[in-house]
Amino acid sequence: MPFFEAIRLALVQIRAQKLKSFFTLLGVTIGVMFLIAVVSIVEGMSRYMENDFVGRLMGINTFELRRLPNINIGNVTDDEWRAWQRRPRIKVSDIEPITSTLPVGARWATESADNVQAESAFGRPRKIVAQTVGGDYFEIKKMRPSSGRLFAPQEIAASSPVLVVGDEVAKHFFPNVNPIGRSLKLGGIPYEIIGVAERQGSIFGISLDKFVIAPQGSPLQRLVNPHGVIDALTVQSPNGEALLSTMEQVRQVMRGRHRLRPAQPDNFDLSTSQSVLKFWEGIKSKMVVAGVALPAFGLVVGAIVIMNIMLVAVAERTREIGIRKSLGARRRDILAQFLVESATLSTVGALAGIALGIAAAETVAALSPLPATVAPWSLAVGTLVGAGVGIVAGVYPASRAARLDPIIALRQE
Repeated sequence: MPFFEAIRLALVQIRAQKLKSFFTLLGVTIGVMFLIAVVSIVEGMSRYMENDFVGRLMGINTFELRRLPNINIGNVTDDEWRAWQRRPRIKVSDIEPITSTLPVGARWATESADNVQAESAFGRPRKIVAQTVGGDYFEIKKMRPSSGRLFAPQEIAASSPVLVVGDEVAKHFFPNVNPIGRSLKLGGIPYEIIGVAERQGSIFGISLDKFVIAPQGSPLQRLVNPHGVIDALTVQSPNGEALLSTMEQVRQVMRGRHRLRPAQPDNFDLSTSQSVLKFWEGIKSKMVVAGVALPAFGLVVGAIVIMNIMLVAVAERTREIGIRKSLGARRRDILAQFLVESATLSTVGALAGIALGIAAAETVAALSPLPATVAPWSLAVGTLVGAGVGIVAGVYPASRAARLDPIIALRQE
């Protein structure tokens, strides 16, 4: 039987026996559906981590000097946490020795942050993220104003009580009012709003627009950190090739300032976007294993069902097989016929599973903070997996049909 004729016959069987075909393909459909959905979610989260999460938090070709890691992914023991708490704070006095050693073209910025109660005459009091920054913070973060302006050099030098606020802060505290030039109280001290930052969006459903930013030396500094202390010093190297050497220079300066002996470990943290992504890759590999293992159970069940259905088909069509053999059909012709039918059945189930998997991924992306991106390669893999399951499941029934004796088969009623 020609290849396309075998496919046509399999599709006719599906149409003629809709209920049996539905239950036959159910296992493969569910298995492929979960495979596509899980791969789409993992792929979406991977792109999100690489392009948005790390990029927004740390910037391109940057690393952060902090007392403690800014992003913790994985288990941290009590002993590790206590050791971190004993570390010395990063100080304002550390800035000049570090920045003086940076290569030409490097940028740096300081940052301190805490939750602070904010009040205005137009909105209810609310806690927001208050930051004090210095250096090239806005350039490194690629943050631009949607209205108003950023800090002038004179305001930074004079530690003026001025603010650049996030989009959500502007809308909450100044609804239907232009916030530029108006006052926002932080810790009871009024600050003038000079700019509203472009919308930053969200990360896993957490808004990035609930912030206010003031110059490092402004009165807000006393609310977010003790005197002379900062949370982080961010350094952006001139290019990706210079990142590691720049980071090593900063490490040596800090080890010298903390008087660490060669055998002693660092008592500060230097994190790059790659170090964060390294943690993510570990989590991603576990998610992929789980995402493949769970659908595998559905595919195994689907293969068993398809094999049983094909065995029933062989029994029902024994006389047909005998007639074909008596007319000259060879064993490999019978074998190929049933293998193609089995693979076609399974592939139809896989295609249905792909459609449902895409729909499930889109639903998850729409109703939850989890991003989902359908990878084109996963569609090809889903189709090949479906066809492969059908071929594996059809080998035994097809070989049984091919071995039938034509004379005995013709006697079958």
